Amino acid sequence: MSAVPRSDKPVGRFRRMLDRLSSSQEDLESEELREDAVTAGCTRIGDCHDRQIVTVTGTLRTVTLRPRAGVPALEAELFDGSAPLDVVWLGRRSIVGIEPGRKLIASGRISMSRGRRVLFNPKYELRPLGRE
Repeated sequence: MSAVPRSDKPVGRFRRMLDRLSSSQEDLESEELREDAVTAGCTRIGDCHDRQIVTVTGTLRTVTLRPRAGVPALEAELFDGSAPLDVVWLGRRSIVGIEPGRKLIASGRISMSRGRRVLFNPKYELRPLGRE
């Protein structure tokens, strides 16, 4: 018998259904978020580099108030299925609509802090609740 290499991409309806049934819920949600980023015309967070100006989209996983150098800072973790991104609003204790589970589009310059991607004081747009 000869070994025929299989493609990583599903081929056909049955194969896609089989892959969806054997995938975990987290994998399915990540795939949906990656597709959403492509549909919105945004850069995948996993493809972002230090000092690059980007527009990204995803779901907020956590939102916390964490002071930085004595100044209040609202921090949120944005996830698009490829990688997490820390979004930080300096001088803010809260922002209406910024809560875990909310989808948003954020724009700004990526920086690296302690090995993680960070976006400080981004321009942002909350996604409509009806699309979630």
